Amino acid sequence: MEVSVRDNNVDQALKVLKKKMQREGIFREMKLRNYYEKPSQRRAREKAEAVRRARKLARKRAQRDGL
Repeated sequence: MEVSVRDNNVDQALKVLKKKMQREGIFREMKLRNYYEKPSQRRAREKAEAVRRARKLARKRAQRDGL
């Protein structure tokens, strides 16, 4: 990942970098890697995340189709 600094504006470059990292999920992954997670817990978490994503997508579709 690369961000260019323009006109010596490091603050703006940091803001752009953080936004890119957030979009890629790097902060979330770093948080998850802080502690060991048992494989069974990992599978349960990933399944719960998939269910949440599916429900969110269904809500968006229902809202869009209802309009």
